[in-house]
This record gives sequence, C-alpha cells and structure tokens, in this order.
Amino acid sequence: MNKLALLAGILLATLISMARGAERPNILFIFCDDHATQAISAYGGPLAELAPTPNIDRLAAEGILFRKAYVTNSICGPSRAVVLTGKYSHLNGFRSNGDTFDGSQQTAPKLLQQAGYQTAIVGKWHLKSAPTGFDHYEVLKGQGQYYNPMLITNGENVTHEGYTTDVITDNSIKWLEQRDPDKPFFLMSQHKAPHGRWEPALRHLEFLEDVEVPEPSTLFDDYSGRSVAASQHAMGIADHMGDNRLMLKYSSKFTPEQFEVFDGFFRPKNEEFLAANLTGKERTQWHYQRYIKNYLRCVKAVDENVGRLLAYLDENDLTDNTIVIYSSDQGFYLGEHGWFDKRWMYEESFRTPLLARWPGQIEPGSVNDQDIVSNLDFAATFLEVAGAPDPGDLQGPSLVPILKGNTPKDWRKTHYYHYYESGGHGVALHFGVTDGRYKLIRFPEEEIDDWELFDLERDPNEMESVYHNPEMAEVRERMTKELELLQDQYEVPADDRQGKGGKKK
Repeated sequence: MNKLALLAGILLATLISMARGAERPNILFIFCDDHATQAISAYGGPLAELAPTPNIDRLAAEGILFRKAYVTNSICGPSRAVVLTGKYSHLNGFRSNGDTFDGSQQTAPKLLQQAGYQTAIVGKWHLKSAPTGFDHYEVLKGQGQYYNPMLITNGENVTHEGYTTDVITDNSIKWLEQRDPDKPFFLMSQHKAPHGRWEPALRHLEFLEDVEVPEPSTLFDDYSGRSVAASQHAMGIADHMGDNRLMLKYSSKFTPEQFEVFDGFFRPKNEEFLAANLTGKERTQWHYQRYIKNYLRCVKAVDENVGRLLAYLDENDLTDNTIVIYSSDQGFYLGEHGWFDKRWMYEESFRTPLLARWPGQIEPGSVNDQDIVSNLDFAATFLEVAGAPDPGDLQGPSLVPILKGNTPKDWRKTHYYHYYESGGHGVALHFGVTDGRYKLIRFPEEEIDDWELFDLERDPNEMESVYHNPEMAEVRERMTKELELLQDQYEVPADDRQGKGGKKK
C-alpha cells in the first residue's frame, strides 16, 4: 500500500510538473540576417506586390507589427550579442564583427535554462566563440554558404546537402520533434539569408525574371545634403558590389547537379552583360536589377520556411502556447542612396523588422507605430514571457506590456545608437539619438568631425541635414542634451564618446 501511495505521489508530482510546463509559453525566435522591412509585404511599399511574404505577413495578421523597431549597432555580430545579453556593445564586449563573444557572461538562454526551459539554436551564430547556454546547437561557421552548409553541431562538424535556408528549418523541426515534450522550449532558428552573397534556391531562379523591379528614388543620390561621411562610402551598387555579389562568380560549393542548374541559369545572362560593356547609369541599373532580384529570391525562401515552422506548430498543437517572434539583426539598403549593406544610423539599416504572435495575449492585426522598441529589449522579453527572474542588470526593458497593448507610461521616448567598426565599407564610426521624428548623428573622428540632424517628418529619406540651420537651434540643443543623457544612462565610456573606441577596418 505504501508503495502504491508512493507511486501515486510520483505520478501526481509528474502531472503537476507537466501542467506547469504546459502553462509556460514556448518561445520560437526566428532571426534573419540583413532582412529589410522594405522586403516584407506586411510593411507595404513598392516591393510588396512584386515579392509578397505571406507567411511572415501571417504573423502580422495574427499578432503585432512594429514600425519603430531600432537596433543599437547596425552590424551582424554586435546585434546578435545585444539580443543574447540585453546590453549595449560596450558592455557585452562585442563592438564589431572582428571581436569574439565572451560566452562566460550572463545571457538570456542561460537564464532560461535555469528557469527550466530547453534551449536550442540552429543556423547563423557569427560570434566566433562556441555557443553557451544552449542544450543543443547547430551553427554555421562564420557567414556560412547558401548551399550544402557545414553546421557545427554540439562541437562536431556536420556537412549537409541542400539549400541552407531549408536545412536550417529542417534541423529546427528535427530538434522540436526530439525535444522533451514535458518542458517548455526556447528555440532560436536563425537564417543566413538574405545576407550576401545572394545565391537563390534553384526553385526560385526564375522568380521575377521577367519583371523590372522599381528603382528607389534615391538610387542616384549624390550625398550633397549631408556631412562628407556618406560620400566616403564603399558600399555602392555602381562601383563596389563585386563579381560574387553580382553572381558573375559563385561562392557556394555546389554538387555537380546543383551547379548545372545554377550556372545554366546565370552564365548566359552574365555573358550577355559582359558583352554589352555597359557604363554609367545603364551599368548601375543592371547591377541594381541583378542585386534586388537575387535578394528577393533569397527572401522568398525565408518566407516559405517561416511557413513551414508555423505549419509545424499548427500540426502539433503548439500554436496556442507558443510566442513566435520574427526579426533581423538590422535592416538593409535595397538600393536606397545607391547602396547595399547596412551600418549607418540612417533609417533603412537602423530600422529592423519586428513581428510577434502570441495567441490570447497579442491582439491580432495590431500595428504599433508609436513606441520606440529595440533589439536591446529582446532578452528581457524572453525572460518575462518565460516567467524567469529579472537579473536586474539588463539595459532593455521587456516588450511584454506593449505586446499586450499596455505601453508603460515611462517607456523610452528616445533611442541611442553606436557604430564602432570604423571604415568598414567606408562607413565612419558614429553614434546618435532619435526620438522617432528628429535624428541627431555625431561623426567624431578627426577626418570628418561633424554632426547631422534630420527631420524625418519633412525629410523621410534623410537627404538634407539641418544641423547647421539656425532655425533648428532649439531642436539641436534638445537632442544634444538627450544624447549626453543616454550616454550617461547606458554607461558609455569616455573614449567611446570621443570616437576612440572604434576599430579600423
């Protein structure tokens, strides 16, 4: 009888534990690399009808879309370090892509583990050190490649055949199938796409082939309305893309069968382009069409794979108890200002997509275009969703109240940005502040030593700095004071404020 009572007690405890685990939401964080809001149809714009993203849009329809989601540092590795730690680059130690992430420090995945969550990351890592805080990891080495990727799997190198965007989702689903169903999960499914060099899936090579994609109005920007910083760039569609980004050469290691199809598509078009010997505006326009089509083809594969993950949740009765968050490490230039790449505090790379679905918690079809939110807030958000303790030292607040439609009265009104990788793609070190309408940017290095101020309401494309306009004196003074206050609040070192904390490229 005692043995039966003991077994009954164990069974009851197990059931209670399972019930508690079921009450805590699963967290699926889908993270892309260089995915611009301009390339998500839920955000609207000229590309929405040409290249719709119905599966990502489903998150907006069933959840919330943010229009003022800003990054702290618009470059791949630093943004990922901010997501993991909830702290700015100068505190988490990862200022530029040349750094190595200190995996011994506190991270959200570690805190979630301590709270009883199973944690996993599959896909792009890009932080050099081995992932920590994860029960399971499968990560690309460095940038990885678009075909037949090698994934470092819990310390072992494992090569896979297939298209990398598909493989990352395959392995994300495989982990979901093999996890302990009695525990809540935190899964970071992180794509290489649509980072360059843009090699589309074979099934998407013909997508947009007979379409002329509209050019952005600032494609031929002459940079005359700003400081000299913008004119010193080395990220121009006209002159800096190179053969690999233009798919005149290929980057992946293909199987013979893959190569036959891939090369069979691009080679005739490349030969025609080279024979034409285009110059000037016509050459730039050809570059743009080649670039934007391949970029959007890579996005198409991402969207399909978001759909696969959402379908898996539906088919396995996980949808109602899983929060799905979709974002990117930063935005990207799709020809605006004549550019590809990111790095700048200008809107296209400063702004990142952010969509979330949480049944029963987020009002479907919500659009938040007022609150300034950030990748700095993700760590605290993960923890609050999980009911995990707040460690007390995160610099970003949780988004949970806003997700539920209750913006705190003391929510931030301004946002601080700091880019350290001096000279990468010709982008100077800079930092700044925005309140959503006005944006103040400081270029402190001796070669430039200048400021820019933009009124986004009157000049949404940021073509004309009004910093030296006497009529903007009050705004300039107010924004300068706010910049100093935020640097104090976030404990930005003195050297960083003077432009001495960057790394030359």
